[in-house]
Order: sequence, then C-alpha cells, then structure tokens
Amino acid sequence: MVSSLPSLPSVPGTDPSSCILDAFRTAIAKRVSDALPPLTLEQAYTGVDYGKKGVDFTVALPRFRLPGKPDELAKKVLIDFQPDDFVSSITHDKQFLHFQLNTASLIREVLNQIHTLTYDSPTGTKSYGTNTSGAGKKLIIEYSSPNIAKSFHVGHLRSTIIGAFLDNLYKACGWEVVSLNYLGDWGTQFGMITTGFEKYGSQEELEKDAIKHLYNVYVKVSKDADSDPNVKVEAAKWFKRMEDGDESALANWRVWREMSIKKYIEEYDRLNVSFDVYTGESEVGKEWQDRALERLEEMGLISDANGAKLVDLEKWKLGKAVLRKADGTSIYLARDIGGAIERWEKYHFDKMIYVVASQQDLHLSQFFKMLSLMQFPWADRLEHVNYGLVLGMSTRKGTAVFLDQIIREASSVMHDQMKRNEEKYNNIEDPEMVAREVGITGIKIQDMAAKRINNYTFNWDRMLSFEGDTGPYLQYAHVRLTSMERKNPELIPLPPPSQIDTSSLASSPHARDIAILLGSYPDVVKTALKTHEPSGVVTFAFRLAHAISSAWETLIVKGEQDTEKARARLWLYLCARDVLGAAMRLLSIRPLERM
Repeated sequence: MVSSLPSLPSVPGTDPSSCILDAFRTAIAKRVSDALPPLTLEQAYTGVDYGKKGVDFTVALPRFRLPGKPDELAKKVLIDFQPDDFVSSITHDKQFLHFQLNTASLIREVLNQIHTLTYDSPTGTKSYGTNTSGAGKKLIIEYSSPNIAKSFHVGHLRSTIIGAFLDNLYKACGWEVVSLNYLGDWGTQFGMITTGFEKYGSQEELEKDAIKHLYNVYVKVSKDADSDPNVKVEAAKWFKRMEDGDESALANWRVWREMSIKKYIEEYDRLNVSFDVYTGESEVGKEWQDRALERLEEMGLISDANGAKLVDLEKWKLGKAVLRKADGTSIYLARDIGGAIERWEKYHFDKMIYVVASQQDLHLSQFFKMLSLMQFPWADRLEHVNYGLVLGMSTRKGTAVFLDQIIREASSVMHDQMKRNEEKYNNIEDPEMVAREVGITGIKIQDMAAKRINNYTFNWDRMLSFEGDTGPYLQYAHVRLTSMERKNPELIPLPPPSQIDTSSLASSPHARDIAILLGSYPDVVKTALKTHEPSGVVTFAFRLAHAISSAWETLIVKGEQDTEKARARLWLYLCARDVLGAAMRLLSIRPLERM
C-alpha cells in the first residue's frame, strides 16, 4: 500500500520507502530550513535527532552556527506553525526545539510499511529493516575459526555469535558477503597427534566424534611429552614432513580434517550459523609466505635471531614479531599474511573483517602493519572487530571444553524448567527442540547484551531465566505475539491494510510507543552497521518486548466487542511480531512460535 503522506523534497542518504521516519524527519528539516535561511534542507536534516523520553525528535539550534540567539531562531520556526500530517506540535525549550509527530499518520504509515515490506516486498523476501547502502560491495568476514583437535572453547563461541550477527547485518545492508571459517588445521600440534595416534588412536572413536577423539589423543600425547622430550622431537619431524608435502605424512591428516569439518557443520547448524567456505591455515600457499618474507627483507625490516626470522616493528610501538621458525617451518603470522594476499587475489573485496578476541589486538596490529608496509593498496580495507573475555564458563558439573556440552547443558536446564508447567509442556510438539532453541537464545543474548569489548561472567541462572532481559524472555515475547492469530480465529485473515481503520489506535499511548519503536528499526540496523555492536539490536528487541508487554492489559483483542478496534490492535501486534522476529533473526536467533 502506497504512503498517503504529502510529497516532500528528497534528502540524499534517506529512503522513506524503506524507513518511513525519514519522511517525518525530512518534514521537520523542511520547516526548520524554510524558517532559517540560508540553512539548507540537508544541513537542517543532520540536526534532527531522536528526542529524550516523551519527545519524538529534537533539534539543537546552536549546532547550525547561525547568527542570532537560539530564542530568536526558535521564534522564527514557531511563528507560523500549523499542525499537519507530519508534525502535531513544536515545543521550545532553551536551545532546543522538540517535535511531536502526528500520531494517526505515524501509526498508519509505520504499520503499512512493515506489512508491505514483509509480505509484498519487491524482492520477494521479508525486507523491513534492510537497506541497499552496500549494494555492489563485497565483504569477506572470517569468524569462529576453531582449532581442529583442540577444544571449541568459549572464545570461539563469542567469535561465532558476533561474526554470525555481522554476516547477517552486512547482508541486510545490501552487501555481498562471503563468510570464511579459517580453521586452525596446521601446525606442530598435528605432528603431536600423528605421533600420538599410533599409540592412542581408535578408528571407531574417530568416526563417532572426530573432534573429541583427536582432542583426547592430543591431551594424552602432550602428557607423554612432559616426561619424554623425544615425543616433541618426533612431532616436529612429522610436521616438517607435512610442510614438505610428504604424502604419507598428509594422508591421515586429510581424513581427520574432513571428519572434523563434518562434525563442526552439524554443531554450527544447531547454532543457526553456516559458512560459505571452510578454509584453514593449511591452505595458505607457501609462495606468498616466501614473497612476503622477501619483500620485508628488501625493506630492511627482517632480522635474524638464531636462525629464526623476526620483523622489527618497534618504530610503530608494535614490538618484534616472529615470521619463521629456525627449522624453516612457518608460523601463523606468516600464514595470515599469505592468506590475506591470496584472498585479495581471489575475491577483490571492498572490506575484510576478522572477528578475533581483543587478546589478539597486538597480533592483528602487527599483521595489518606489515601488509601496509608491503604497500598493498588494499591493506586499509582490513578491519579487526574485537571482543572481551567470557569468564567462568563451565557446565554445572565442571569445566566445559566442547561447544556441544554447553548446548546440551543449556537445553537440559531449559527442559527441566519447561516440565514444571505440565499443561503447556504437553502442547509442545517437539519439547527437546524448543528447549535447545531457548537455551541457545539464552547463551547468545547473554553474549550480545553488552558492548562486545566488555568481559562478562557467564551465569547459567541469569541466562536461562524468564525474568528480566534474557533470551528466554525474548522468545516468550515472540511466542505470545504469534499466539494472537491462534487465539482470535474469527479475525483471521485480516482484511488488506487499506481496509483496516487504525484511527482508534491514535488515542492509545501504548500503541504510539510501539509504533515509534517499530518505525525506528531501520535506523537501529544502520547504526549497528556503523558500530559493529549487536548490543544495540538486543536493546531494541527488549524495548519492543517491554512496550508490548505494557500494552496487553489495555489494548485487548480477545473480548473487544468493536471488531474494527480488535482488527487494528491485532494488526499492530502482528506487525510487532514481524519486527521482533526480524531483529531476532538478525541476531542469528530462530524465533519460536510455541513454547
């Protein structure tokens, strides 16, 4: 359904067809620029900000640096004010002008736009909240990146959750995204495992769970190495043979890698995460590693320390970095450099993001610095998105080493909670799936709720509670909205939007709060793209869930005698469900319909 608002001049960078609040902001900017020449419409638009509590939009007059006192400027804007379809009132407060939007237009236009872009979108996919700012651009994003044969620890979990969010976010903003899982599948630990497998390996255990079995072999052989120095010597020899391309040394490694990836794909699928490419340190060719070393040597940046090659970055306060060990085998910094060059050759990206813990800040800075010293014109397209630590993550029985243990634990805790309500429990088709999804939502929301650089303490009780701002609470809010159709069959299907009269909603402060929040969702997505922070989207989802929860008592659907009113309210709730669901999917969460 096309907007019924009067037409406005267009402001570059705005798109009212995907974010209706852009139209309301443009109308405000037009009033301000018309009253205050030589201020242009575009300049005025940059000054229209979301207001504080109870105010829709605010303009701070001093920011325009116009001659005259704020009071005089405010008078010029207010002098001929008449309410219209966009603005119902303007209040002058010291240096600020506060604008309230026309409630009836706001509610009608927001609900229309959500409905159109969710069900009649030109792209055929649900597109409310998306934009095309990245059209024609390509992002390569590397995240998760666990080590094969070592535990998938909680650091990898954070990288996976934040990376999956960024992957979805860039797609929502029109970018072409290629997601890479860069596995730790190379290095002396494989020499260790090869040495240990002869003694501790079992084909049967390997087929059952390759990741766990190889890890167990690694733990046992590392223990042997503590008492017998020969084990490490043997392991180094094995790895040297692998680096030299000796087929007999590589045969087992290839099988183990393949089996581990297969197992990982299953585990990621449970987390609602998938990768376009599984690559790894092993796939970085030696050619670029050698050329990198040569180029840095030509630049006089390489020094020799007992046969090992060091790069001196002291001048940039980045210390010294080892590029190659004395025995000639590569180290992961060299593989990172070689890998970046190969990716440029293959993808010609506009941006490449590495989602890696802040403990690796120095490593990433050294790596980016070397690429820029090597004068690659694309070196400034690389970005490190970092994050803090998770403290105290373990199962209730002790330390958790594997991702599947953490997921199983979260599922079983949720399952126990669900069984307490026997009646609801019996209505759920697949309680185990529901318990797992709610458990995973709890883990993800706890992870993304605060700024990513912050460390946080993992807390099972808080994470899996239905009280407060938790994952289960968000799922519950979505399920409750979804149940509205089931509970009001006499109103379904709703007539087309043009035949729903929303005027009755204009007198409800609750409906207005929900509508302006829903209208702000496209802005929430754009802000997240600037900050790379999932926490903004999480905060939005909770604000929306709270606004809906406050409305249940007064904006009733079941039991409302007036069918027009009941329809308008149901439509509001269904639009809220669609937007809450979109925000959850952006966060890589699968919204549930029953629980």
